[in-house]
Amino acid sequence: MTNRMLPISAVVEATGLSKRTIYEEISHNRFPRPVQLTARRVGWPEERINAWLAQRVSESDAA
Repeated sequence: MTNRMLPISAVVEATGLSKRTIYEEISHNRFPRPVQLTARRVGWPEERINAWLAQRVSESDAA
């Protein structure tokens, strides 16, 4: 397990979602919330993004 924090650009690349879609999904509690790193910087723990992606794959496989 890694403690790497991902910036929004890396989250966009990993998920294929746009920045706007990510924040929209966060507002509806359907995407992991970022962690406040500094007063002006947020990041997502890599393991949370990986878990979210794995859940999407599992749901797709079950359908």
